[in-house]
Amino acid sequence: MLFLQTTPAAQTGFALDPLTIIMLLVLAAMIFFMFRSNKKRKAQAEELQSKMVPGSEVMTNFGLFGELRSIDEERNEAFIEVSPGTIVRVHRQTLARVVDDHVEETSDTSIDDAGDAGEPRGRA
Repeated sequence: MLFLQTTPAAQTGFALDPLTIIMLLVLAAMIFFMFRSNKKRKAQAEELQSKMVPGSEVMTNFGLFGELRSIDEERNEAFIEVSPGTIVRVHRQTLARVVDDHVEETSDTSIDDAGDAGEPRGRA
């Protein structure tokens, strides 16, 4: 009977060839970096939550800037004052970042095609 014959390689069991070892190392590296990035993301979220206090200048995911007035933990809402007397209610997870006041200002003078800075361009 031909199908009952076994080869010597089949009797040895699981062989660790170099390709299998490399694939296991790659899998281990991927798992390591996945946990590492998850840990960093969690630390950044905790840091952001510690900065989110009433009175801080915030920016939402959709680019709305304003001053954080209050956060309702129970309803998961934040109240942002975008202009004096105008308060917007948004979902708390839309708060993207706290705006730092230490932003360097860039100069408004630009060089036009002629090379003169600050001179108005003529429209044809």
